[in-house]
Amino acid sequence: MAVRGDVTERLRGSIVPMVTPFTDDGAFDEKTYRELIEWQIDSGTHAISCAGTTGEPSSLTVEEREYLFEVTVDAVRGRVPVVLGTGSTNQAETLRLTKTAERLGADAALVIVPYYNRPSQEGLYRHFRTVAESVDIPIILYNIPGRTAVNLEPATMARLRRDCSNIIGVKESNKDFEQVSKVLHQCGRDFLLYSGIELLCYPMLALGGAGHISATANLLPREVADLYNLVAAGRWKEAMDLHFYLLEINEALFWETNPGPLKACMAMLGKIRPVIRPPLALPSEEMQQRLRGVLQKYGLL
Repeated sequence: MAVRGDVTERLRGSIVPMVTPFTDDGAFDEKTYRELIEWQIDSGTHAISCAGTTGEPSSLTVEEREYLFEVTVDAVRGRVPVVLGTGSTNQAETLRLTKTAERLGADAALVIVPYYNRPSQEGLYRHFRTVAESVDIPIILYNIPGRTAVNLEPATMARLRRDCSNIIGVKESNKDFEQVSKVLHQCGRDFLLYSGIELLCYPMLALGGAGHISATANLLPREVADLYNLVAAGRWKEAMDLHFYLLEINEALFWETNPGPLKACMAMLGKIRPVIRPPLALPSEEMQQRLRGVLQKYGLL
């Protein structure tokens, strides 16, 4: 399919990777989730994403993910783009979820590199091509080698972009900054590149990135959106100042595995219940005191 230009233009800026809030008994807390979406849109977030790493997708059943998709699309009501995380380590599940995203009217699907099984580059190419050819909606690749144990190489992305017109970009949660330049060089500088590393949001924008998918936006949605807004307005010095302002909280949210610290912080602010699904766990009381200190520095408590 030929992806319309207006779609790719809309998929820019701060795309918040929503947490999945749970009730005290571990069920999906739909009421709180809808309230969080309203807060994000009111705060200027450019797009809503769910069931990415921050949303604990591997702890949700396929049916729970599909219901989460439905609620997200319904709550957003077309006010901003919706990007649904449809990837899995299982290709059949990925196809099912990506087709569900298309049926629900998502603006794009975010498809992670399959984790645990460590496919070759040829295996990754075939997997993503199969997914892309199964739907007509835009596909954003999701490269996060720290979680998947395999890197999606720039040459593989370039091959996918050449052969699949609806593969429009990549979320790079990759600290290898050389890779970022190679992706844009080999895939074309109009390929939508999103930072998934909080401390690289500003540098990726400087290279021509399309935006960022930053967990920190769950806490500071307006500031994370403004990082993109300032760059888009050519106000680079202010954007750099904001980058350094966000640095400490960006680091703190990854003192332990995401979204543990983030969910603890959001619970301190009264945004969600302090519940995360096993095998993940919330930080220790000592770690939470450190996080509380960071929140106090930012005037959030």
